[in-house]
Amino acid sequence: MTDPHSGSAVPRRRTAFAEGAEHLRAAATTEPGRLRIIGAVLALLVIAFGAVTAWQTSGRAAAAEDVIERSQPLTADAAAIYVSLADANTAAASGFLAEGQEPAAVRERYEDDIATAARKLTTAAANSKGSGTASDGIAKLNALLPEYAERIETARTYNRQGLPLGGAYLRNANDLMQTEMLPAAKELYDAEKARLGADYDAAKSYPWAAIALGLLALAALAWAQRRNYRRTNRVFNLGLVTATGTAAAVLLWLLAGHTVAFAALSDSYDNGVRSLNVLNDARISTLQARSNENLTLVARGAVTVPVGPNAGQDKYDVDYRALMRKLGDGGTDRAGMGTLGAALHHADDDDGRVPVEKAMGAVKEWQKRHKAARDADMQGDYEKARDRVIGDDEATGESFDRADQALEQAVAHEQRDFRGAAQDGRGAMTGLPVGAAVVAVLGATGAVLGIGRRLSEYR
Repeated sequence: MTDPHSGSAVPRRRTAFAEGAEHLRAAATTEPGRLRIIGAVLALLVIAFGAVTAWQTSGRAAAAEDVIERSQPLTADAAAIYVSLADANTAAASGFLAEGQEPAAVRERYEDDIATAARKLTTAAANSKGSGTASDGIAKLNALLPEYAERIETARTYNRQGLPLGGAYLRNANDLMQTEMLPAAKELYDAEKARLGADYDAAKSYPWAAIALGLLALAALAWAQRRNYRRTNRVFNLGLVTATGTAAAVLLWLLAGHTVAFAALSDSYDNGVRSLNVLNDARISTLQARSNENLTLVARGAVTVPVGPNAGQDKYDVDYRALMRKLGDGGTDRAGMGTLGAALHHADDDDGRVPVEKAMGAVKEWQKRHKAARDADMQGDYEKARDRVIGDDEATGESFDRADQALEQAVAHEQRDFRGAAQDGRGAMTGLPVGAAVVAVLGATGAVLGIGRRLSEYR
């Protein structure tokens, strides 16, 4: 570039970056300059280590908090909706079998189940923001629940009058429950389980960036101290030793805290969430099996399987047998065990195993009593079959109640186990984000002061 008046060349103006780089190169040719650069780099590394540690651990602590206070409770609510709907359907069919003498306890159980489902749906709607699948399932169930209740009331009205039309309405309500409501409840349950799994993944993921920065900071501090020793023959620099100690303390705190948190959260999932999943599946299968058993007598052969290997057989009895196979016999062969066997496998203490074993025993007894009731029904003795299902003496209802109560007890125990272990995991990260930031500032200050002590020797 030339000056238009003089014709002489005009020097090109240098950028601020270029000037800064030149000053840095010039500083690096002197020991004080090199020390200033080293001090700045050490301080930045320690501060970056503390900042990244605080950021990553705060995110994991928040995810652990979500596991305990948001996603797992929502998963439990979704399971409660599923169980309440299945139980309401079972109670409605049980009350129908009593014809005009529906027991007050059965009626109360049905009403409690409907109220619980409505209440849990309200809670889920308020807390399931951001999940399209969950929102769609909740909206569908909210729309169908009044319709189902209306069909059950119509069935009861006709049943009290002794009209066969009541059975048709009950089957119609059951079809609504089985084909639309329970699948929607299952989708909601699956969506909340997926969210719980995502929160677990976020809480358990290792803070690799923070660990890498911590190791880099320690390596740089060690190099700076070795350099200082070689130039001054002084073994220790108090500031650099302080910076090294604080960085090492934060790194050890990070590794120990996250390791404990990871172990506790893994325990809460393996021995809590997994157990709850199979127990909820077992309980739902038990409720649906009881509903199908009742409907077998209500329908009296009016509903059969249209095609397939079971064509012509009573549809509700076929469904009952399928659900019993799903429950399994609790054998130790993991490849072929049912949900009860899986629940027993996941139970990690006697408080978890004993109720599952009780449920298994009750289900076995239930199957024996069901066969007797079914034999009586097939021989045309409807009254005897009904007594063996809802009567007071060795009825299948007694076995069902024992199984359901045992599974409810097992669920409550696993819920407590989950919460205790998950809280331990959250507690292991308590204070780490703030502590890491504070200690990192102290370490950076120590590094600057340590380098400053060396610089003072050049003045």
